[in-house]
Amino acid sequence: MAYIFMDESGDLGFNFDKKGTSSYFLVTFLLVYNKRSIEKCVKKVYSTLRKKYKKVGILHAYKEEPITRKRLLALLANTDCRVMTILLNKRKVYTRLQDEKPVLYNYITNILLDRIFSKKLVGTESVEIVASKKETNKFLNQNFKIYLQSQLIKEHGISITITVKTAAEAKALQAADFVSWAIFRKYEHGDETYYDIIRRNIVEENPLFP
Repeated sequence: MAYIFMDESGDLGFNFDKKGTSSYFLVTFLLVYNKRSIEKCVKKVYSTLRKKYKKVGILHAYKEEPITRKRLLALLANTDCRVMTILLNKRKVYTRLQDEKPVLYNYITNILLDRIFSKKLVGTESVEIVASKKETNKFLNQNFKIYLQSQLIKEHGISITITVKTAAEAKALQAADFVSWAIFRKYEHGDETYYDIIRRNIVEENPLFP
Protein backbone atom coordinates (compact mmCIF):
# COMPACT_ATOMS: atom_id res chain seq x y z
CA MET A 1 0.00 0.00 0.00
CA ALA A 2 1.19 3.50 -0.83
CA TYR A 3 0.79 6.43 1.53
CA ILE A 4 0.69 10.10 0.59
CA PHE A 5 1.08 12.47 3.52
CA MET A 6 -0.17 15.91 2.62
CA ASP A 7 0.83 19.18 4.20
CA GLU A 8 0.75 22.83 3.23
CA SER A 9 2.79 25.90 4.08
CA GLY A 10 1.88 29.54 3.92
CA ASP A 11 -1.69 30.79 3.93
CA LEU A 12 -4.47 31.58 1.49
CA GLY A 13 -4.91 35.18 2.59
CA PHE A 14 -4.57 37.88 -0.07
CA ASN A 15 -4.37 41.01 2.06
CA PHE A 16 -0.65 41.63 1.66
CA ASP A 17 -0.85 44.73 3.85
CA LYS A 18 -1.73 42.48 6.76
CA LYS A 19 1.24 41.43 8.86
CA GLY A 20 2.02 37.73 8.57
CA THR A 21 0.35 37.18 5.18
CA SER A 22 2.65 35.01 3.08
CA SER A 23 3.55 35.69 -0.54
CA TYR A 24 3.47 31.97 -1.33
CA PHE A 25 1.25 29.02 -0.58
CA LEU A 26 2.29 25.48 -1.35
CA VAL A 27 0.90 21.99 -1.03
CA THR A 28 3.41 19.20 -0.50
CA PHE A 29 2.99 15.43 -0.82
CA LEU A 30 5.33 13.02 0.94
CA LEU A 31 4.98 9.69 -0.84
CA VAL A 32 6.09 6.49 0.92
CA TYR A 33 5.45 2.76 0.84
CA ASN A 34 6.94 2.06 4.24
CA LYS A 35 5.41 4.64 6.54
CA ARG A 36 7.09 3.03 9.56
CA SER A 37 10.49 4.17 8.29
CA ILE A 38 9.23 7.76 8.32
CA GLU A 39 7.65 7.36 11.75
CA LYS A 40 10.94 6.01 13.09
CA CYS A 41 12.76 9.12 11.84
CA VAL A 42 10.30 11.33 13.71
CA LYS A 43 10.54 9.26 16.90
CA LYS A 44 14.33 9.23 16.78
CA VAL A 45 14.59 13.00 16.52
CA TYR A 46 11.90 13.57 19.13
CA SER A 47 13.80 11.37 21.58
CA THR A 48 16.82 13.69 21.32
CA LEU A 49 14.89 16.75 22.48
CA ARG A 50 15.46 18.09 25.93
CA LYS A 51 12.58 17.56 28.32
CA LYS A 52 11.37 21.16 28.23
CA TYR A 53 10.84 20.88 24.47
CA LYS A 54 8.79 17.70 24.74
CA LYS A 55 5.77 19.32 26.38
CA VAL A 56 3.95 19.83 23.07
CA GLY A 57 4.27 16.15 22.18
CA ILE A 58 4.96 16.66 18.48
CA LEU A 59 7.62 18.13 16.23
CA HIS A 60 6.75 21.28 14.34
CA ALA A 61 9.30 22.71 11.90
CA TYR A 62 8.42 26.35 12.55
CA LYS A 63 9.02 26.03 16.29
CA GLU A 64 12.05 23.74 16.41
CA GLU A 65 15.72 24.59 16.74
CA PRO A 66 17.82 24.54 13.51
CA ILE A 67 19.70 21.42 14.67
CA THR A 68 16.41 19.56 15.13
CA ARG A 69 15.19 20.55 11.67
CA LYS A 70 18.44 19.44 10.08
CA ARG A 71 18.47 16.11 11.94
CA LEU A 72 15.00 15.13 10.80
CA LEU A 73 15.49 16.27 7.21
CA ALA A 74 18.81 14.39 7.02
CA LEU A 75 17.15 11.19 8.26
CA LEU A 76 14.29 11.58 5.78
CA ALA A 77 16.74 12.16 2.95
CA ASN A 78 18.13 8.68 3.56
CA THR A 79 14.75 6.98 3.23
CA ASP A 80 12.99 6.10 -0.01
CA CYS A 81 10.42 8.86 0.43
CA ARG A 82 9.60 11.02 -2.57
CA VAL A 83 8.35 14.57 -2.54
CA MET A 84 6.12 16.50 -4.91
CA THR A 85 5.02 20.07 -4.40
CA ILE A 86 3.05 22.78 -6.14
CA LEU A 87 3.91 26.37 -5.34
CA LEU A 88 1.43 29.20 -5.65
CA ASN A 89 2.69 32.76 -6.08
CA LYS A 90 -0.34 34.42 -4.53
CA ARG A 91 0.38 37.81 -6.05
CA LYS A 92 -0.28 36.32 -9.50
CA VAL A 93 -3.58 34.65 -8.67
CA TYR A 94 -6.58 35.94 -10.61
CA THR A 95 -8.87 38.12 -8.53
CA ARG A 96 -11.85 35.81 -9.02
CA LEU A 97 -9.87 32.88 -7.58
CA GLN A 98 -8.83 34.96 -4.59
CA ASP A 99 -12.50 35.06 -3.65
CA GLU A 100 -12.96 31.32 -4.25
CA LYS A 101 -10.51 29.79 -1.80
CA PRO A 102 -12.15 26.32 -1.73
CA VAL A 103 -11.98 26.16 -5.53
CA LEU A 104 -8.35 27.29 -5.50
CA TYR A 105 -7.36 24.81 -2.80
CA ASN A 106 -9.09 21.92 -4.55
CA TYR A 107 -7.58 22.91 -7.88
CA ILE A 108 -4.03 22.90 -6.49
CA THR A 109 -4.46 19.56 -4.75
CA ASN A 110 -6.11 17.94 -7.75
CA ILE A 111 -3.25 18.96 -10.07
CA LEU A 112 -0.67 17.53 -7.70
CA LEU A 113 -2.50 14.24 -7.32
CA ASP A 114 -2.93 13.89 -11.07
CA ARG A 115 0.81 14.44 -11.53
CA ILE A 116 1.64 11.67 -9.11
CA PHE A 117 -0.49 9.12 -10.92
CA SER A 118 0.39 10.35 -14.41
CA LYS A 119 4.08 9.93 -13.57
CA LYS A 120 3.24 6.45 -12.25
CA LEU A 121 4.97 7.11 -8.95
CA VAL A 122 2.49 4.61 -7.56
CA GLY A 123 1.09 1.54 -9.26
CA THR A 124 -2.42 0.18 -9.16
CA GLU A 125 -2.25 -0.73 -5.49
CA SER A 126 -4.42 0.94 -2.88
CA VAL A 127 -3.41 4.44 -1.86
CA GLU A 128 -4.20 6.28 1.34
CA ILE A 129 -3.94 10.05 1.37
CA VAL A 130 -3.49 11.47 4.86
CA ALA A 131 -4.04 15.23 5.01
CA SER A 132 -2.82 17.33 7.90
CA LYS A 133 -5.65 18.75 9.97
CA LYS A 134 -5.06 22.47 9.70
CA GLU A 135 -7.17 25.55 9.18
CA THR A 136 -7.19 25.23 5.41
CA ASN A 137 -8.47 21.66 5.58
CA LYS A 138 -11.98 23.10 5.78
CA PHE A 139 -11.51 23.51 2.03
CA LEU A 140 -10.97 19.75 1.69
CA ASN A 141 -14.69 19.12 1.95
CA GLN A 142 -16.63 15.91 1.53
CA ASN A 143 -17.78 16.76 -1.98
CA PHE A 144 -14.18 17.23 -3.06
CA LYS A 145 -13.19 13.89 -1.54
CA ILE A 146 -15.92 12.11 -3.47
CA TYR A 147 -15.00 13.95 -6.67
CA LEU A 148 -11.31 13.19 -6.25
CA GLN A 149 -11.89 9.53 -5.55
CA SER A 150 -14.17 9.09 -8.56
CA GLN A 151 -11.85 10.97 -10.90
CA LEU A 152 -8.76 9.00 -9.93
CA ILE A 153 -10.55 5.70 -10.31
CA LYS A 154 -11.91 6.79 -13.70
CA GLU A 155 -8.68 8.29 -15.06
CA HIS A 156 -6.03 6.14 -13.43
CA GLY A 157 -7.75 3.06 -12.03
CA ILE A 158 -6.48 3.91 -8.56
CA SER A 159 -8.39 3.10 -5.40
CA ILE A 160 -7.82 5.76 -2.76
CA THR A 161 -9.01 6.67 0.69
CA ILE A 162 -8.67 10.17 2.10
CA THR A 163 -8.39 10.86 5.80
CA VAL A 164 -7.70 14.03 7.74
CA LYS A 165 -5.62 13.57 10.89
CA THR A 166 -3.66 15.61 13.37
CA ALA A 167 0.13 15.43 13.47
CA ALA A 168 -0.16 13.58 16.78
CA GLU A 169 -2.39 10.93 15.21
CA ALA A 170 -0.11 10.38 12.21
CA LYS A 171 3.57 10.93 13.00
CA ALA A 172 4.52 10.90 9.32
CA LEU A 173 2.59 14.16 8.97
CA GLN A 174 5.26 15.75 11.15
CA ALA A 175 7.84 14.70 8.58
CA ALA A 176 5.69 16.16 5.79
CA ASP A 177 5.51 19.39 7.76
CA PHE A 178 9.31 19.64 7.90
CA VAL A 179 9.70 18.95 4.19
CA SER A 180 6.98 21.42 3.24
CA TRP A 181 8.48 24.06 5.54
CA ALA A 182 11.94 23.56 4.03
CA ILE A 183 10.63 24.12 0.50
CA PHE A 184 8.49 27.07 1.60
CA ARG A 185 11.51 28.61 3.30
CA LYS A 186 13.37 28.59 -0.02
CA TYR A 187 10.72 30.66 -1.78
CA GLU A 188 9.33 32.84 0.99
CA HIS A 189 12.68 33.77 2.54
CA GLY A 190 15.29 32.84 -0.06
CA ASP A 191 16.89 30.37 2.35
CA GLU A 192 17.90 27.03 0.80
CA THR A 193 19.74 25.71 3.86
CA TYR A 194 17.07 23.16 4.73
CA TYR A 195 15.85 22.62 1.18
CA ASP A 196 19.30 21.40 0.12
CA ILE A 197 19.15 18.57 2.67
CA ILE A 198 16.04 17.04 1.13
CA ARG A 199 16.63 18.19 -2.46
CA ARG A 200 17.42 14.76 -3.94
CA ASN A 201 14.09 13.35 -2.72
CA ILE A 202 12.08 15.97 -4.58
CA VAL A 203 10.79 14.47 -7.82
CA GLU A 204 8.69 17.42 -8.91
CA GLU A 205 8.48 21.04 -7.85
CA ASN A 206 6.23 23.20 -10.00
CA PRO A 207 4.99 26.78 -9.75
CA LEU A 208 1.35 27.55 -10.42
CA PHE A 209 0.73 30.88 -12.15
CA PRO A 210 4.52 31.52 -12.50
